[in-house]
Amino acid sequence: MGATTRTYESGSGRTETILLWTVQGLLAALFLFAGGMKLAVPSDQLQAGAPIHFSSAFIHFIGTCEVLGALGLVLPRATRVLPELTPIAAAGLVVIMIGAVSTTLAGGMGVVAAILPFVVGVLAALVAWRRWEQ
Repeated sequence: MGATTRTYESGSGRTETILLWTVQGLLAALFLFAGGMKLAVPSDQLQAGAPIHFSSAFIHFIGTCEVLGALGLVLPRATRVLPELTPIAAAGLVVIMIGAVSTTLAGGMGVVAAILPFVVGVLAALVAWRRWEQ
């Protein structure tokens, strides 16, 4: 009789995995939506509500980065193809959120308006950090 060896994650490891996947899924949905809007909505409409004027090309560049970052948060680990791309994608989204916080503050929208992009950036940093260690 051959013995089969199974490895199970410890309780805290499993909890962390579930938490990370949840955060990654929520961030991916958020960035897919935000990036998709930047790519789909006419630039003049996007710039109407922006605190600072950016060129259409730059807005499309950010939208593309957000969509690719969203895909990078989920697909590499889900497919087990180049899973080391997940923390890199998360780190790239942190850079985008630093820009979002800076733009919000420089545009005079106030600290309260900068809280959401700050929190999203912190969550992306958490994913980058924890996935980098795995």
